[in-house]
Amino acid sequence: MNDTKILELFKDGQREKAFSKLYHLYPKIETLVLSKGGSKQDASDVFQEALIILNRNLEKSDFKLTSSFYTYLYSVSRFIWKDTQKKFSKQELHNLSGEEVEYFHSVLEEKKYQLAERAFLELGERCRQLLQLFYHKAMSFKDITKVMQFKSEKVAKNQKYKCLTKAKDIYRNSNTVQS
Repeated sequence: MNDTKILELFKDGQREKAFSKLYHLYPKIETLVLSKGGSKQDASDVFQEALIILNRNLEKSDFKLTSSFYTYLYSVSRFIWKDTQKKFSKQELHNLSGEEVEYFHSVLEEKKYQLAERAFLELGERCRQLLQLFYHKAMSFKDITKVMQFKSEKVAKNQKYKCLTKAKDIYRNSNTVQS
């Protein structure tokens, strides 16, 4: 199946079918990772992460696929593998083409997203609930105070601030550990 038809499947909401068509590219990604000293499990992990990045980008309204799916997934996979190995030389980064910079940026954005998600999951249940009510469900502090049985809106606001600060601290600490 060609790229145009796969792209149509994505646009028509048939993501599962589209992704199953992209799996024919896996052997090439596996060869890449194996040739760089990785294992078959590493290759599988890298390919899955590349597909996640592709999926996130396809959900963005301003994303345009300017290459074939193979070129995109190969480049993103190469960046993921190199990033996991921390083997980027300054010269390599300097010599990236515009399209490669976009792929590399996608990999870095995904890493940030994963770190933020991990930080959120490390919060206590009550903090997670509070932040979800405020940010995800866009509830007012008045409603949050009732739902979570705070004494006042001011207490709810203070608690949200503390939870957010804790999440940021966890994120920063996990980011410095990762580096």
